[in-house]
Amino acid sequence: MIRRLLVANRGEIARRVFATCKLIGIETVAVFSDADADSPHVAEADYAVHLPGNAPTATYLRGDLIIAAARRTGADAIHPGYGFLAENAAFAAAVADAGLTWVGPPAKVIAVMGSKIEAKAVVAEAGVPVLPSFADPEQVAEFPVLVKASAGGGGRGMRIVRDADSLAEAIASARREAAGAFGDGTVYVERYVERARHVEVQVFADAQGNVVPFGERECSIQRRHQKIIEETPSPVVTPAMREELCAAAVATVRAVGYVGAGTVEFLLAPSGEFFFLEMNTRLQVEHAITECVSGFDLVRLQLVVAEGATLPMNGPPPIRGHAIEVRICAEDPAFAWQPSTGTLHRFHVPDVSGRFRPLVQPGLRLDAGVRDGSIVGVHYDSMLAKLVAWAPSRHEAARLLATTLSRAEIHGVVTNRDLLVRVLRHPSFRSGGFDTGFLDRHPEVFAPLLSSVDAVRMSCLAAALAGAARRRATAPVLASLPSGWRNVASAAQTVRYDGPAGPVEVGYRLDRSGELANWWVRAVDPDDYDLTGVGQPPVTDDHPPVAVVRADPDRVVLDVTGIRLTLDVNRVGDVSYVDSPEGSVALTALPRFPQPTPNLADGSLVAPLPGTVGRVLVDVGQRVRAGELLLTLEAMKLEHPVHAPSAGVVATLPVSPGRQVDTGTVLAVIAPPD
Repeated sequence: MIRRLLVANRGEIARRVFATCKLIGIETVAVFSDADADSPHVAEADYAVHLPGNAPTATYLRGDLIIAAARRTGADAIHPGYGFLAENAAFAAAVADAGLTWVGPPAKVIAVMGSKIEAKAVVAEAGVPVLPSFADPEQVAEFPVLVKASAGGGGRGMRIVRDADSLAEAIASARREAAGAFGDGTVYVERYVERARHVEVQVFADAQGNVVPFGERECSIQRRHQKIIEETPSPVVTPAMREELCAAAVATVRAVGYVGAGTVEFLLAPSGEFFFLEMNTRLQVEHAITECVSGFDLVRLQLVVAEGATLPMNGPPPIRGHAIEVRICAEDPAFAWQPSTGTLHRFHVPDVSGRFRPLVQPGLRLDAGVRDGSIVGVHYDSMLAKLVAWAPSRHEAARLLATTLSRAEIHGVVTNRDLLVRVLRHPSFRSGGFDTGFLDRHPEVFAPLLSSVDAVRMSCLAAALAGAARRRATAPVLASLPSGWRNVASAAQTVRYDGPAGPVEVGYRLDRSGELANWWVRAVDPDDYDLTGVGQPPVTDDHPPVAVVRADPDRVVLDVTGIRLTLDVNRVGDVSYVDSPEGSVALTALPRFPQPTPNLADGSLVAPLPGTVGRVLVDVGQRVRAGELLLTLEAMKLEHPVHAPSAGVVATLPVSPGRQVDTGTVLAVIAPPD
């Protein structure tokens, strides 16, 4: 029987495992890097052990340090979570050799299924359909193909290749990314199926030979081959198809003598054929939706099986309603999914029914690895949280999830929240008619939620009014007078913000009673900082009449042509985060007299985010073509390419491999070719 469990992971999954442990009386141990010293999972554990450093290779991938931490704290079992060492056969074997209970499948099974090449051979022999694949790129004769990492998962090390000229670079890039993420750079090439869907089956097996499938999950909404929205059941899988998929998953499990929780992933072709992709020998990120529709705590089942007990069910549990999950990530979809770092000033999702455990009744579940004040850095995955909606029908689940997500307050870092809401509301998603290429074919979902001109204007006005209320509340004298009050009529008050579409000026004037006499929001030249009001344009008719119902430092209520609109304003430093039913926006107050900034040399390429310089492929003086790969940055476990914006000559190259850089650091200067 397990008494004290160490979770060899961090963030949301560590908190998830701890929640079940506390429910059934198992003591918990956390491990943490320097960057995670103040993370919620550390505070929630009974014991915590520091792993010095930040890089995964120095911390969460150090199996020897983790086993030593288990021994020091008296832990008798280790749960790997997902990612990091979860599918590392050598680590699983080392845990067993140390006399500790491994909460996962046997090491030899992990080794077989951890190699996608070997796994495909095993399941093919068991009669499960597989796609043709090639270990030798010279054997590839038809395109498109998919380059895949043999080890690990999460979409890392994957590249679609549509012609022979791109194959070599795709393989080299995939190898580097796979080696960095999993410690194994082995890749292979597989036929790529257009307009396919990604469907997987959750399975459980105990040591007594019982194998139970838990139905399928639809995981086709992906970016960079990584899932961002999952649901169960799939909107296109029929009962007959479900039976076939589950039978194939059970055959896969029995072929390797599997024990524990696992997921068998399939590619579903438009023809209705399905093919084995891989088996994840661990708990999946999306396990929460299966918990909702099945009613079972999958972490508890993992612990039950690890202790040698029999699964408490005779067959597949019935499906109860529909569950959809979104992954909220710190990244900017509109800028090639560029990761976002910084301080998460506020993270609030309204009307959540539960956290980290199966829900008792339909509602919202939030599994988050962060809280207000968390620092989002470059060392680990960009996922902040998972939000799940469970409802009697798919339509209700999608609506509940979209509405709640749109009203969430997420301040301090850019996230994919707006894109997730637009996908959930998109007709193609609602109809179930989508595949893994959904985001490529629907660029409209990349638009911000707050996109109408009037909605943006109202947010800008609310920020200005809240700022004025804040100043009046802290005024040392005459605090009861309306903001901007004068004995005689005067120019309107103005403030400028840098918003999502560039700098804007907000102007407004209050009458003697404090009522809004007139107002405007207009785009301005970013170099024009005249805030005196001289030459100010007249108020135009395209601004609707607005009455101020209430203006507090943190909330503004406006009456817009008879309709009340409430906008919440959170001011952090110079940034006002404005949330309303229409969407959210961050507005940075521009200084009245800005400090001069150094001019960058023409052709300067700067770091778009903090990270580590990976490869440098050019030298000073080298001629480069437009679009040529110059160097790579490594951040949030991904490789980010830096390309030449135009043809030219490398005039300056101030960075080298391994150097840490901040946002805005000059990486290279490309001079004109002449």
